[in-house]
Amino acid sequence: MRPNNKNRRVVLKTGVALLASGTPALAQNSGSGARTLQDRVDELLRNAVESGDVPGVVAMSTNRDGVTYQGAFGQRVLDQDADMTTDTVVWIASMTKVLVSAAAMQLVEQGELDLDSPASHWVSDLDKIQVLAGWDGNGQPRLRAPKRSITLRHLLTHTSGFSYDLWNADIGRYQEVTQLPGIGTGQNAALFAPLVADPGERWEYGISIDWVGKMVEAVSGKKLGAYLQDHLFDPLEMTSTAFKLTPSMRKRMAKVHQRGGNGKLAVSDFALPEDPEFQSGGGGLYSTAGDYLRFIRMILNRGKHRGHQVLKPETVDLMSRNAMGDTKVTLLKTVIPNLSNDAEFFPGTSKTWGLGFMINEQAAPTGRSAGSLAWAGLANTYFWIDPEKGSGGVYLTQILPFADTKSLPLFFAFEKAVHTSHT
Repeated sequence: MRPNNKNRRVVLKTGVALLASGTPALAQNSGSGARTLQDRVDELLRNAVESGDVPGVVAMSTNRDGVTYQGAFGQRVLDQDADMTTDTVVWIASMTKVLVSAAAMQLVEQGELDLDSPASHWVSDLDKIQVLAGWDGNGQPRLRAPKRSITLRHLLTHTSGFSYDLWNADIGRYQEVTQLPGIGTGQNAALFAPLVADPGERWEYGISIDWVGKMVEAVSGKKLGAYLQDHLFDPLEMTSTAFKLTPSMRKRMAKVHQRGGNGKLAVSDFALPEDPEFQSGGGGLYSTAGDYLRFIRMILNRGKHRGHQVLKPETVDLMSRNAMGDTKVTLLKTVIPNLSNDAEFFPGTSKTWGLGFMINEQAAPTGRSAGSLAWAGLANTYFWIDPEKGSGGVYLTQILPFADTKSLPLFFAFEKAVHTSHT
């Protein structure tokens, strides 16, 4: 269903402005003083729940050695009794992408995949993808061949030309005109949306990592979830991360909530397909804060976790560097306001993309160092990794639209409290 376009749009800089001026909760809790990080963040999150800003929230931070903060407040489902706990399961949406990117980089290490060869060498269907060049007089799409082949590097950096209908009106129009299913349907046909730019020419956030998942499957001979389980989740002891909910995970599941035009939250009927035709490398995983924090700590330790070298140190270094030259990350301008506000992290700060992560090229207002790694998920799940400070964190709510006017500033405040505690 298409939303009412009268819904308001809010850029992520709203959260930055609030952070700079100090929300009431942050002003009370950001000073170092004698209070512990646990005390200050507990109060921050508790106040947010009690004021109705979020129905429930989980936040955890880590250094290279272990957890430095963990807390959970509120309910998994608004107005129900099940409390949010640190092992609550949520849909992490696009936080799936970096996990699948790491899997692909394992295969690059082994020589099974290559960053700069045509990706169609492993997934021939990519040769069928064309560029949307415009619309003819009858409103039908005009398509042409791309100027160059899509590579794994293009896919990992979102410079392939693939997009999402959430942030690109032409993709939504193409889906309507051609009856192409959207990516949220879980149908393989959804992957055959056209490119909106030639590969390598601009950053355009979209379905690229779903194709990376297909490459992992083609090379490994396993379903994406099975590969991730064997080579990432088991070594990292991520016991509650999967594409398909186990009975245990389902019991701990938080539901997605929708913020209406009046600012009020209500339980949403939003859900992923139970049996999709493909496992979405771009956004299909469920996980917990604790599980995701283990991945973050592995990156901080340059690929190592409890004796397991999950990625080579040089691979982590490569993933953590700009991999798209002079191209920059740009504003995600919403086309579907009930699913996303306009979104850009730290407007005015130059941002690029590594092989899986957004990288801020200057220090951020939260205290995040230049060269830090981060991204997010549609239902307001966020993470950051600061290699310079040796710290990282994960913040989980289940709220639409993305870049929520209450949840995003709360994430920023949490991050700033963590960085303040380290100074």
